[in-house]
Amino acid sequence: MLWAAAAFNWLAALPSLFLATSASDRVVALLVGCFGLVYALVARMPERLGPVLWAGVVGKIGVVALMLPEVRAGRALPGIGWLLAGDALFTVLFVAFLFRPKEEQ
Repeated sequence: MLWAAAAFNWLAALPSLFLATSASDRVVALLVGCFGLVYALVARMPERLGPVLWAGVVGKIGVVALMLPEVRAGRALPGIGWLLAGDALFTVLFVAFLFRPKEEQ
């Protein structure tokens, strides 16, 4: 799941990183890609780095909260709704990972 989250972020970030016209859009893409790196690091050492996923939970909830009104109003780029659905899914999976029973850790 964590490798999938990393790939999701990298795939979401790469086009904007290279094709975005504004510096702020490229900065956002860079940050999304960096979160992907965090998820990959957690995937390699989940016992040690697992709590870092709280940053992902907060970030993904924040992105959904900020962008969902834009999607609903029809002001977001096409496809953003699907990305938000992915963010919401990974938020649920991160929380499940963080609250899994201790014997699974």
